[in-house]
Formats: sequence, C-alpha cells, structure tokens
Amino acid sequence: QVQPVESGGGLVQTGGSLRLSCAAAEGSLSRRDMAWFRRAPGKDHEFVAARRRDGHLYYRDSVKGRFTIYRDSSKNTIDLQMNDLKHDETAVYFCAVGTVILSRTRDASRYYYWGQGTQVTVQN
Repeated sequence: QVQPVESGGGLVQTGGSLRLSCAAAEGSLSRRDMAWFRRAPGKDHEFVAARRRDGHLYYRDSVKGRFTIYRDSSKNTIDLQMNDLKHDETAVYFCAVGTVILSRTRDASRYYYWGQGTQVTVQN
C-alpha cells in the first residue's frame, strides 16, 4: 500500500515561503506519478504541480516561476517549494500518488492514493 503523508504546512504572510513534503512507502514515489493538489473552502481540488515517474514536471500556470516540485532522494520525499505565496492560495494541500496517463496528469480523479492534507494559510 502507498499512503502518502504530507508535512510542512503552516501560517505565512503574503509573499512568504513554505516547503511541503510528501513521504510514502520506500521506492513508491520513484515508480509512480505524484502530484500536489489544493482545496480551498467551498471549492474543488485544484491541480498545483506534478512530477511524473519519468521525471517530467508540470505546473499550474499561476504558480510557474514561484513553486518548484522536486524529489529529495535523501529523505525519499517529493517536496513542493512555494515562494511568493498569495492570500488566495490559502488551502489544504494534498499529496496524491498514482499511475496516470499523460493527458490526465492534472486530473485529481486519476490519482488513487491521497494524503490527509496539510493546511497552508497565507495572511494579508
């Protein structure tokens, strides 16, 4: 079983930075596609970034240049470095893992392992 576990959320001021980490069973992250989604109150899951099993990276347009998804081999995690955070990016951030066809990389319904989520609050 692959059960992702997120960490690293918290409270930050607008323009600040946070790093989220997603840990899973040994080796599973390198063999599967992995993505970060977020869900704000009253809204659906929103794609943020993905690292596919072939190493290719994908980002939501609004976070390009500010967010970086990368694999930390020393910790066996997939991390999301978030810089210049904006108030409307306040949400619960989820790590999702699966085997997803390329065209569905941004589709939350295609990922079958989800973490519990970590709260990110960006204050004005």
